[in-house]
Amino acid sequence: MFESNHARYASYGTVAALPGDMIDAVWQIIDRDLQGLFPLDNLLTFKLHENQGTTTFEYVQEDDQQMDLRAGFDTQFAYTPELPDTVLAYDDGDSQIILLPSETAEH
Repeated sequence: MFESNHARYASYGTVAALPGDMIDAVWQIIDRDLQGLFPLDNLLTFKLHENQGTTTFEYVQEDDQQMDLRAGFDTQFAYTPELPDTVLAYDDGDSQIILLPSETAEH
């Protein structure tokens, strides 16, 4: 899952809500910080938080056994309340997309 040599996209909603550099940062977090360190499902969840005026991406992996995994990644991007609370990354095996929870079929 989430091999960097697969096609990668961002949904319309994500492009409208996040600057391109922040979208790129999600892919970098997956490639540099998560890949090989954590077993990755085909759907990843990132919560966006304010941290002293900048944005922290918090990777959240919920476990059925109540042992949630959380890892925070600080960035230099300014935080604004207009940013989405959550972004998702989905891998269907052939391509990958970053999208907002409101853009999923489950919403």
